[in-house]
Amino acid sequence: MATPDQKSPNVLLQNLCCRILGKSEADAAQQFQYAVRVIGSNFAPTVERDEFLVAEKIKKELVRQRREADAALFSELYRKLGTQGILKNKWSILYLLLSLSEDPRKQSNKVSSYATLFAQALPRDAHSTPYYYARPQSLPLNYQDRSAQSAQSSCSMGSSGISSISLYALNGPTPTPQSLLPGQSYQAPGVGDCLRQQLGSRLAWTLTANQPSLQSATSKGISNAVSRGVPRSRREGDTSGSVEVTEANLVRDVLYVFQGIDGKNIKMCNSENCYKVEGKVTLSKSLRDTTSRLAELGWLHNKIRKYTDQRSLDRAFGLVGQSFCAALHQELKEYYRLLSVLHSQLQLEDDQGVNLGLESSLTLRRLLVWTYDPKIRLKTLAALVDHCQGRKGGELASAVHAYTKTGDPYMRSLVQHILGLVSHPVLNFLYRWIYDGELEDTYHEFFVASDPTVKTDRLWHDKYTLRKSMIPSFITMEQSKKVLLIGKSINFLHQVCHDQTPSTKMIAVAKSAESSKDAADLFTDLENAFQEKIDAAYFETSKYLLDVLNKKYNLLEHMQAMRRYLLLGQGDFIRHLMDLLKPELARPATTLYQHNLTGILETAVRATNAQFDNPEILKRLDVRLLEVSPGDTGWDVFSLDYHVDGPIATVFTRECMSHYLRVFNFLWRAKRMEYILTDIWKGHMCNAKLLKSIPELSGVLHQCHVLASEMVHFIHQMQYYITFEVLECSWDELWNKVQQAQDLDHIIAAHEVFLDTIIARCLLDSDSRVLLNQLRAVFDQIIELQNAQDAMYRAALEELQLRLQFEERKKQRELEGKWGVTASEDEEENRRMKEFQDSIPKMCSQLRILTHFYQGIVQQFLVLLTTSSDESLRFLSFRLDFNEHYKAREPRLRVSLGTRSRRSSHM
Repeated sequence: MATPDQKSPNVLLQNLCCRILGKSEADAAQQFQYAVRVIGSNFAPTVERDEFLVAEKIKKELVRQRREADAALFSELYRKLGTQGILKNKWSILYLLLSLSEDPRKQSNKVSSYATLFAQALPRDAHSTPYYYARPQSLPLNYQDRSAQSAQSSCSMGSSGISSISLYALNGPTPTPQSLLPGQSYQAPGVGDCLRQQLGSRLAWTLTANQPSLQSATSKGISNAVSRGVPRSRREGDTSGSVEVTEANLVRDVLYVFQGIDGKNIKMCNSENCYKVEGKVTLSKSLRDTTSRLAELGWLHNKIRKYTDQRSLDRAFGLVGQSFCAALHQELKEYYRLLSVLHSQLQLEDDQGVNLGLESSLTLRRLLVWTYDPKIRLKTLAALVDHCQGRKGGELASAVHAYTKTGDPYMRSLVQHILGLVSHPVLNFLYRWIYDGELEDTYHEFFVASDPTVKTDRLWHDKYTLRKSMIPSFITMEQSKKVLLIGKSINFLHQVCHDQTPSTKMIAVAKSAESSKDAADLFTDLENAFQEKIDAAYFETSKYLLDVLNKKYNLLEHMQAMRRYLLLGQGDFIRHLMDLLKPELARPATTLYQHNLTGILETAVRATNAQFDNPEILKRLDVRLLEVSPGDTGWDVFSLDYHVDGPIATVFTRECMSHYLRVFNFLWRAKRMEYILTDIWKGHMCNAKLLKSIPELSGVLHQCHVLASEMVHFIHQMQYYITFEVLECSWDELWNKVQQAQDLDHIIAAHEVFLDTIIARCLLDSDSRVLLNQLRAVFDQIIELQNAQDAMYRAALEELQLRLQFEERKKQRELEGKWGVTASEDEEENRRMKEFQDSIPKMCSQLRILTHFYQGIVQQFLVLLTTSSDESLRFLSFRLDFNEHYKAREPRLRVSLGTRSRRSSHM
């Protein structure tokens, strides 16, 4: 029966590896570790789950293969598929089809060295584990080719200082390259003085001088002497227990310590976290101090190597983090190259029996001199490792960039070289975003974030945002906002406007940016070259987007339609519509039917200049009935509506349309008050002559006329304020801003400012609620006056009609030779006239009460206006009380306008 340990996943996996490979557990250890890493990984597609993006990739691939007909067929099939509700996870199916279309015989995109990885843009699938980790160490190595390649890549990448041998120095012993053997120049064709400035190269020239037998000695190699397998405390063949240690032995130990391996006499002290010479060893103070100073390189090397080993296996570290690890690996390779030269020299001395007394022999002091520059570089790298702990993406690039602000040119050049490598993924993200609108940021490293759950109608406002923590410090906030806007505009054109054809200027700008000098431009000329690329893409993309919105979707015409219809700018249409709607809106709100009102709306359009508008605009105009409350009439629930969809809905959002609805209701109510007062005035004019025969009504009519005149003055001043000081001035500012707008965000911002301004100055915001309530109370008093006057005119006209009929009967009887009236008829007529005369004081008292309430409300309204922070509202109070009638009654209105403004500024 199997024990529980034999059933564990690790044991079963190890048995599986051994059975597949046909090897023992010890021989299959490397493959077993790799299998554990694979099983523990979370492999997932490195693309964003964006169905639209995958479909676009398939079409681009078909076009690239010159299969335009297939691309068109795919677009049609994909459109039909979108109308079907059968498939729920369309993205996965499209991604599977895209993956299956790739040729399995095609070579992988993985790169074999960091030099080639960062000489170009990072490939998409270079994620976590570097490629060389999975390669066995027993492969034959072509040292000559690899050293030439390393020298060439070192020169091309601008690295200086410690020279490097090869990529495999990270995992195993590094033999002496052929380029360092006597009789050969360590200068690759075309590199010139670039490599000669490196410390490893200088050391190679020094050690190989006047040593003709070096080539034969180096053929033995040092792979066994410098093995970097499991760290060990003793080297094979050495004897322990020696008290006296020679300097030659210390040099050997120091070379081991340089690689993080404990020597015979120098070991890592875990308690003090440093390399120390064992206490039983007898050394002079100078040698012990020199050894400690040299051993610091081993501690720095371990610190850097530990960071790279941990992070290189972390997929979530992202491309920027892997670039940073690659830069550290490259610097360690140069460091290992120096160590290989030192080991070859030491091996040569052992083989030839060279004594320390010779001029070319290795000593601790010479090591101290030769490792001076590498120590500075390793210190800088260790400081970078400390500063970059817990950072990723653009935040890590900012941390590296912070170390470029130093006065040491040597350190600055090193950090700039590392920053150039680290910034490649950021530049790759950036250029794909601003030229193609593509965002493949699997590990959330780029400073532009995408939310795939946002629908198309909110793409501009909510889908793409700035991830401020990931903005590199060498990119300003203004530049990052432009970058966000460029890619957002491209995606808006593709997904909302359905425009897939970029302008010719934009294509030219994109081609000019595809050069190998992007990183150099970024760091050497941030204010010019890089800024010019961003500005060129920004201006061309934004201009093209605005042209599409204005010419194809008539954005400016829709904006003018909002002004004419929802803000009552089309005067003849609004007046005629109100005349036609008066009988309908006077009825209770529950008895209204929308189709009847829509027909009246169409009649008003055909009868006025509105008929000459664009049909696209007129068909969007509609009637909307608000929620009905008990007692509401048609005037309270009627509203005009304007339907928006597609790209223009990005400017006229639901929030904006709700603001337009509020403003329309306010303006419609104010317009109705003007309409009512006009009817009141017409009633005065028409009935003035008729009612002259009833002299007892003269006082009531005069009182009614005076109150109506006050209300007319009030409404006319309010209409002037709303129409000219609020709507016209705000509209003029909006139109000027729209004409000068450079991008869609400028138009949206100007439109929102326009709406906020008219909302606030029409007293519809939360701060003006008290003022609005007072104004509505004034409107209610106007309606009360209309009702009172209508009742008075009905009674007066009825009385007039009865009197005229009485006189007519009287004349008719006199013509017939009869008495005009009898005593009973005369008494009845006098009694009726007496009743009418008795009702006149009630009318007067009703008008006096109405006047009292109206003037009290206006007085309170004026007091509130004087304390307003808006200067135009304070001047409105002056115009409303032009004859200082209310000022004489209210002491608070006697303060000058200058004093009012000073008081409001202190509030």
